[in-house]
Amino acid sequence: MSQYQSPGVYVEEIPPAARPIAGVGTSTAGFIGVAPAGIVMPVEPGKFQTDSDNKPKLDANNKPIPSTYSLAEAGNPILLTSWEQFKNVFGDFQAKASMSDADFSGYQNLQHAVYGFFNNGGTRCWVMRVATASDLADPSALLRKFAAIDEITIVAIPGAVSSAQHTAILTHCFNLKDRVAILDGVPEAALTPEAIAPVGPSEAGSYGAVYFPWIQVFDPIEKKTLTVPPSGHIAGIYARSDANRGVFKAPANEAILGALDVERPLSKADQDGLNPEGINVIRVFNGTVKVWGARTRADENNSEFRYISTRRFFNFLRESIDQGTQFVVFEPNSPALWQRITRTLNDFLLTQWQAGALFGETPKQAFFVKCDAETNPSNVRELGQVVTEIGVAIVKPAEFVIFRIQQTTGS
Repeated sequence: MSQYQSPGVYVEEIPPAARPIAGVGTSTAGFIGVAPAGIVMPVEPGKFQTDSDNKPKLDANNKPIPSTYSLAEAGNPILLTSWEQFKNVFGDFQAKASMSDADFSGYQNLQHAVYGFFNNGGTRCWVMRVATASDLADPSALLRKFAAIDEITIVAIPGAVSSAQHTAILTHCFNLKDRVAILDGVPEAALTPEAIAPVGPSEAGSYGAVYFPWIQVFDPIEKKTLTVPPSGHIAGIYARSDANRGVFKAPANEAILGALDVERPLSKADQDGLNPEGINVIRVFNGTVKVWGARTRADENNSEFRYISTRRFFNFLRESIDQGTQFVVFEPNSPALWQRITRTLNDFLLTQWQAGALFGETPKQAFFVKCDAETNPSNVRELGQVVTEIGVAIVKPAEFVIFRIQQTTGS
């Protein structure tokens, strides 16, 4: 309380009763892939190699030898905001040279994934390299380095299709509960869910989506088509859909930019056996390669998170509310605080309803917030807790669009 010593007019700044919650980002990806130590790095403009006396090194023609960028340290996540940055840190498209088949394939998978991410609308991603393909056999330790990067909301290891790899990625996302996994189906697999996705539906599966088949892109080195995993391109589509519509919109019925074709064409009949099991099929319609599925690998006990848009929007709500209500900690636990919490959350959820993320003709039908004496009786307050109950009706994608046509006689 201010002290006033003499007559006059005093203007004071009073903090608002409710503080706005800013929605967190939803489309920063985290990629892990192979970048062998022997790759050729791009030339660093305007810089030259020097000797121990800091004099330029000269080639056979007595010309200064250009300096090249340094390859990023293995196991160290690097933030990138463009394809040009990736080239300078991890190398450009290049020929196989002395790389092993497995390492070169892994390097191509990473390159095309990141290129496809930015080409399809992605703007920010963290990339971590390993030196050999064998380093990805069990990525659990690598994924722990992503745990400290809070802005990552999408995780992918392009080309990782083993049971151990899928399990590690899904477990990582399930434990943190603020990100989802984009998983590549097994290439050239039999058209059964078990063959395409080595890990079956589960609670952890509700934090991940599988995409199949692999896609064909243009190889700028060999000047021909190359089959690559779709996860990087799909992550870019997630980002593009979030920017254009919102995280509540299912990232499906979207064209995959840069994809020329699919590894194998699938029909509606093929998809009939895969879609109910949570395999998101990539299909070609009139020459356009499209994502034609929006499901997670959730089991029946977690069917409320059957759709990837539901899971991602719920992650968004949880993280936004968590970060946006930190002001509550250590405040006096009284009805005044309950009212501030209620108003803050109501304002945030009203914005989500107005954006089309919540179902209902009125805000009352779309959500509720309850923070009062009923949720905070004396025994709860004595524990130093303040409890708020929130209910939201999240919109679900119109996966099956049905028109019933009836012939009638003229009057």
